[in-house]
Amino acid sequence: QKNTCPQGIATQDPELRARFTGKPEHVVNFFMFIAEEVREILAQLGFRTLEEAVGHVECLDQNEAIKRWKSGGIDLSKVLTPAGPTPGTVLHHTIDQKHDLEKAIDNRFIELAQAALEHKEPVRIEMPIRNVNRTVGTMLGYEITRRYKAEGLPDDTIDLTLHGSGGQSLGAFIPRGETLRVYGEVNDYAGKGLSGGRIIVRPPEDITFDPHSNVICGNVTGFGATSGQMFVAGLAGERFAVRNGGATFVVEGVGDHGCEYMTGGTVVVLGRTGRNFGAGFSGGNAYVLDLDMAHVNPSAAVNGSLQFLPLDENHASLVHELVKRHAEECDSAIAKELLANWHAAIARFTHVVPTQYLAMTKVMDQAQRDNVDFNEPGAWENVYERVMEGAH
Repeated sequence: QKNTCPQGIATQDPELRARFTGKPEHVVNFFMFIAEEVREILAQLGFRTLEEAVGHVECLDQNEAIKRWKSGGIDLSKVLTPAGPTPGTVLHHTIDQKHDLEKAIDNRFIELAQAALEHKEPVRIEMPIRNVNRTVGTMLGYEITRRYKAEGLPDDTIDLTLHGSGGQSLGAFIPRGETLRVYGEVNDYAGKGLSGGRIIVRPPEDITFDPHSNVICGNVTGFGATSGQMFVAGLAGERFAVRNGGATFVVEGVGDHGCEYMTGGTVVVLGRTGRNFGAGFSGGNAYVLDLDMAHVNPSAAVNGSLQFLPLDENHASLVHELVKRHAEECDSAIAKELLANWHAAIARFTHVVPTQYLAMTKVMDQAQRDNVDFNEPGAWENVYERVMEGAH
């Protein structure tokens, strides 16, 4: 749908189409043969159409010839039992799903935020939530994007304070201008696809436990985020900030596989990490307090794909600003403790950054200082060679 097929097949871009060495008719023939083979297989099974075949699990069986130790304990008998109690039972899709969107709490948000949506006036909303409230804020975010496209609204134009437990995917895809402040906890996938909005998750003010050592966020928090900020006053579950491409996160500890496949953005971890930290980490910056190298992805630690550096002046300034913001937004005790003796705290942080990303960042910075025109042949290569020579 993006018209960017690198093989030149599923695109109308003349430059990309030139990469395809065949002819359009070859592609047509390929799919015609696929269709013919499908019809042959259906005929062997006694069906005239794919719709007739849907649901006929009696035509399937486990292949004992390829059974391995991994599949030895899998019993598919329940899955392969026909669903229809009597012959003639309809086995394929016949009715539309009912998602009950009219019951979503976002409808109330949209109603209360009309001044912001229509006139960009600041709006403050406060109400309770429960874990049955899923994708909280997403429908409201759609209304912002529908009106103001990618630009969104000024930060914090719509500021929601929510008390309780947020269900799955709270704050998914929310754009700039929408802020969610949760006093309580959130389930899995909070901040999924975060697109410029802000999320603050902190425990209630009347707690009797230590928030720094308790889980407040579920798994896969911040998955696929592209921009925006999220502050978490407590621990998050596994796969924190996976595939983060540009958002900023501050959290007080994460489970296994933190920053997995991260391609951009910034993550500050003010506490422990689980095992396999940084697997497939190819872009962006992570700053970890008291990093345990035993918990870093073994391949990345051995093959040099990640660098583990002390904070230089610029990075120390950035981390200080984010820790300060975390203290302000979350009233975080650990953040305040670090700020009280910041000179000593700096030495406890490790800057984790992909080696190639670090090199490319240096090249881009040098090119900007030199006002390089990349339209000139060889301009990029010249800058790259100069920076790499200086690095060695």
